[in-house]
Amino acid sequence: MTYVVTDNCIKCKYMDCIEVCPVDCFYEGENMLVIHPDECIDCGVCEPECPADAIKPDTEPGLDKWLQINTEYAEKWPNITAKKEPPADAKS
Repeated sequence: MTYVVTDNCIKCKYMDCIEVCPVDCFYEGENMLVIHPDECIDCGVCEPECPADAIKPDTEPGLDKWLQINTEYAEKWPNITAKKEPPADAKS
């Protein structure tokens, strides 16, 4: 099992999850974050920290697409290890 970031993170990026991740497996794109499934240790500490409810275990039904997206973009985007300010329109 691994955790994946879903569409609730798009244009949100609160980044509370980054501060609690013990292995720095988050990667940042322009509009969202993703989790590298090969680096995630399945600890689950990021899931309750996400105010947008965007982080889910890949064992939940219907998340195959998001597992693929997280895998693909974690290989392309830069690793992020420190929280930044969310976008100004994150709440909307």
